[in-house]
Amino acid sequence: MASGKKQTQAFARELFKLSFANGVLSSDQVAGVLEYVEKSRPANPSALLKAYQRLIAAEVARGQAIVEHAGAVGDSTLAAISAAMSTKYGRPIATLNRRNDSLIAGLRIRVGDDLYESSVSSQLAALGAAL
Repeated sequence: MASGKKQTQAFARELFKLSFANGVLSSDQVAGVLEYVEKSRPANPSALLKAYQRLIAAEVARGQAIVEHAGAVGDSTLAAISAAMSTKYGRPIATLNRRNDSLIAGLRIRVGDDLYESSVSSQLAALGAAL
């Protein structure tokens, strides 16, 4: 059974590699992969598509900086964050702007699995843990 799961994961990774055009995730390529899966009916298509979806979602998250803030954030600030993250990661990073009043003040930026936080709520939590 484990080898079937490993084969499914390996096949999902191969399909994932086919989802790029010129090094960038392509919606046309993804549509082609999904069409192929629909037509070819591989073994355990549900597990295959779930594994493929996780890979695609992780790749999309790697290209986005989710910027959470409590107060207003200007377009110039978001552009500066995008530029800084693009430079840091060596690839284009788009920003998504989300209000989060629980931060009190400051920012929380998530790019893929990386988290950058400079907010009052995180500082208060650290202070509370130190006491």
